[in-house]
Amino acid sequence: MPSSIRTTLIRALCLTLYMDVVIGQNLADDRLSLVRTRLQESANRSWELGTAAQALLEIDAPSWSVFSRNSLPPPQQVPSEAQSSVAPVLTLAQEIVGNRSRLNSNAEGPQPLMPDGSAADPAANGVSVLLANWTGQGGQDYAGAARDQLDFLLERVPRTDDGAISHREAEVQLWSDYVYMVPPFLAYYGVLTRNQSLVTEAYNQIRLYRQYLRDDDNLWKHIAMGGEVAEDNGHWTTGNGWAAAGMLRVLATIQNSEYDKNMAHQQADLAHWVGEIHGAIYPLLDDTNIFPNYASRAVNDSGNFYDAAGTALLAATVYRVSLYWGDHSHISFAQRCRETLYADNGNQSHINAQGWLQPVVNPHSFGVEGSRSPEAQAFVLELEAAYRDWVNEGSNGAILSLLLWI
Repeated sequence: MPSSIRTTLIRALCLTLYMDVVIGQNLADDRLSLVRTRLQESANRSWELGTAAQALLEIDAPSWSVFSRNSLPPPQQVPSEAQSSVAPVLTLAQEIVGNRSRLNSNAEGPQPLMPDGSAADPAANGVSVLLANWTGQGGQDYAGAARDQLDFLLERVPRTDDGAISHREAEVQLWSDYVYMVPPFLAYYGVLTRNQSLVTEAYNQIRLYRQYLRDDDNLWKHIAMGGEVAEDNGHWTTGNGWAAAGMLRVLATIQNSEYDKNMAHQQADLAHWVGEIHGAIYPLLDDTNIFPNYASRAVNDSGNFYDAAGTALLAATVYRVSLYWGDHSHISFAQRCRETLYADNGNQSHINAQGWLQPVVNPHSFGVEGSRSPEAQAFVLELEAAYRDWVNEGSNGAILSLLLWI
C-alpha cells in the first residue's frame, strides 16, 4: 500500500477515534448533578453566589446567558418551558435583594448588593438582579438595588488616578478577580438601559486593569497596590482565569447587542487580551494537565500545589474564545485538561464520589490548598457548558487539536 494512502487511512482512523472518544466525552449526568448540588449547597459569599448564578445560567438556561447567540436584551417574559431552568437564578436574586432590605431597611442611595469588604465582589450578583428586574419578577425592588450597586461602584469606591475602580472598599487595590465581578455587570446594565457609555466603561475598566496587572510575559499578577501586605505579584492561575472569563463575558455582551458594529475595536482588544493569557499560561502546563495554584512557579515550590479549579475555568475560556472569536489555538490544551478533570479513576478522580472538584485552592485564602470550593464547582459547570456549546456549533478547531494530539 502506498505510504500516502496508508497515512491518509491512519489519519482517518485517528480522527474517528478522536471524535468518538474525545469530542463525544461529556460529564455524566449523575456526576454533573452532584457538582451542581454541591455548588448550590455551599455557595454563600458574595462572589460565590454571583459565580453560581452565572454558571447556572450557562449550564441550565443557556438562552438567558450572554453566551447565547440570541440578541440582547433578552425577552422580558420567561416562557413557561424555561421557567424551571431560570428559577434558581431568579431565586438567588430575590434572596440577595430581600436580605439587603432586611439587613438595612432604612438604607437609601449608593450601596453594594451585599455587605462585603470587597467593593467588587457583590457586583457579581448584578446580572441576576438585572435579569430579575427585566423579566418582571415581583416582591423586591430589583431596579433600585441594581442602581444602588452601580452608583456605589461609580461614586463611592476609590479609584486610581487614571480611573480604575478599586476591588477593595477601604483603599485602592486592583485584583484580577475584579474583571469577572464588575465589568460584566456594567456591560449588561448598559445594554439593558441602552447606555453605551456604561458598556464602554466595562471595556475601559478591563483596559486599565490590564495595564496594572499584566506582566511582561503576558500573565496577570494577582493583586497590585495596597502596600506590601496586600500585593501579590504571583501569577495566580484562578486570577488569570477570572480575568479571561470576565473579558469574554463582556465580549459576548457587546457582540450580541446593538453596539456590536460600532464597538468592533473593543471586541478585538478583548479577544486579543484573552489570547495573551492563553498564549502565556498553556506552555506552562505539565503532563498532569492540571495547573499549579501559581502557574509560573514549580508545583513543589513552598506554598504551591495543583489546582483543578483554575484549570477548569481556563479551559472553559478556551472553548468560549473559539466560539466567540474563532481563535482555536489552544483547543488541544483545553481538551487535555477537560479529559483529565472528567476521568473517572475511582478514589483518584478529580471529581470525587460526592461531586466535589479536587484538588482546589481555599476560596477564602488564595495561597492555601483547600478541600471544598463553591467557585470550583461553578467552574466545572462553566466548563461543561462551554464545551457543550462548542460541540453543538461544530467543534471548530478539533482537527487542529487532533493534529497536535497525534
